[in-house]
Amino acid sequence: MNETFLSIWNFITKVWAAELFGAGTVTIGGVLMLIVLFALVVMAERLLQRLIIRRFLSKTRLQSSLQYGLSRIFGYLLMAIGFYIAFQIAGFDLSSLAIVAASLGVGVGFGLQNIINNFVSGIIILAERPISIGDRIDVAGVAGRVTKIQLRSTTVVTNDNITMIVPNADFISNTVTNWSHGDPKVRIRVPVGVAYGTNLKLLQDLLLEAAFEHPKALSNPSPLVIFTEFGDNSLNFELAVWTEEMTATPIHFTSQMNFIIEKKLRDNDIEIPFPQRDLHVRSGLPQSLNEQSV
Repeated sequence: MNETFLSIWNFITKVWAAELFGAGTVTIGGVLMLIVLFALVVMAERLLQRLIIRRFLSKTRLQSSLQYGLSRIFGYLLMAIGFYIAFQIAGFDLSSLAIVAASLGVGVGFGLQNIINNFVSGIIILAERPISIGDRIDVAGVAGRVTKIQLRSTTVVTNDNITMIVPNADFISNTVTNWSHGDPKVRIRVPVGVAYGTNLKLLQDLLLEAAFEHPKALSNPSPLVIFTEFGDNSLNFELAVWTEEMTATPIHFTSQMNFIIEKKLRDNDIEIPFPQRDLHVRSGLPQSLNEQSV
């Protein structure tokens, strides 16, 4: 029994010390140890990050978005230090790895330039905080609420509960509309067109009544009716209403406002015109053409 156990132990020891690429290179045991150490570093990083957020940063007066950014930066630094220590414990010669990395750096750099760009953009976002968790944004055709910011990408959930993964580089290279940045109050302009001959004073009163009837419209600043232009088929106005709903349900707000305006206009017999074209048909040929045909 002892001999069997000893032979198994010798076999395990031999495999553990087997060198993968010749004498003086990395051993199988070193690779296995490195994998285990990497897993421990990741687990420790997640545990410490939770402890820092719950026990330290949550007691400060910092904004929740800033707390999240600081915890992410701390976690990445901790993982970098942990991976370096893991290489040392596993017996990897980092000087030789540096030579290999330098030789492969040019080729890999071209292949990973987009990933590196997103990585650097993620650090800039966490440092400058142009967007934060919970902000409602509009970037590169994607509109929704920010739910997660990572180094490579940011997660945005739309009003239809669709999760969009946006590369961080888009937030640096494109124009970003942040409806939640600073003051959440925004002014929404609702276009309205009425027929020529409409009583404009009555129209103005009705539009203001519609604005005050909406439960999410703000009375301060007060709404405003703007006469924009004499259109081809209608007199065009805009109802400018202040609200804080752009950070939550902007489409619903505009839709509800349109319903209220339509009912007001219909109850007071104010026509909402549609585009019209007058077609004049002339019969017969001009006299010059008749002479040529003869």
